[in-house]
Amino acid sequence: MISFIDGIVEHATPLEVVLNCNGIGYRIEVPVTTSEKIPGLGQRIRLHVHPVYREDSQALYGFINPEERDFFHLVTSKVSGIGPKIGLNLMSRLSFNMLREAIARGDAGLLAKCPGIGKKTAERLCIELKDKLGPKSGSGAVTVSTGNSGEGQALSPGAAAFSDAVQALVTLGFKMDHADKAVRKASQALGGEASADALIKAALKTS
Repeated sequence: MISFIDGIVEHATPLEVVLNCNGIGYRIEVPVTTSEKIPGLGQRIRLHVHPVYREDSQALYGFINPEERDFFHLVTSKVSGIGPKIGLNLMSRLSFNMLREAIARGDAGLLAKCPGIGKKTAERLCIELKDKLGPKSGSGAVTVSTGNSGEGQALSPGAAAFSDAVQALVTLGFKMDHADKAVRKASQALGGEASADALIKAALKTS
């Protein structure tokens, strides 16, 4: 089973990247939230991949970190009505941090705004995955259970600051998806350990 691919970026679009790994080109489908972090052509990157093998096709789905990959696997394998295409749509519209928060809160209304996710599917998503998302740790990290063991994997410490920044922008009148996108851009510019205040200020400057 392929866990990750480390290679040179040969081609990239908002939903696809081709990595050259020792002369072999791997075409990997990605959500927009991952493509936003893909470096320029000729640069090296590691993508954590989830392969899907079917009788008539094979596909690789790539993500920046293993937590996002495991979340994609949970969504597409545990929730009826959500396949890889809709899973990518879901993770393209909202960041992993905000998807996790929405599921934990049972916010089916927000999830239903993602392409291909109706109200009933959003409600199933909340019900099926809520118990798969572990509790916050003392550092604000949240775990995701893959079902392979009794333990989850902790998210980065910056997840809480990211969430706080998005919620602050929503309070200021931003729509949730626009706030999420603005903070993603700010986080990419400032780094994953930036404080909520720094993220808010940077997001407001670019919005």
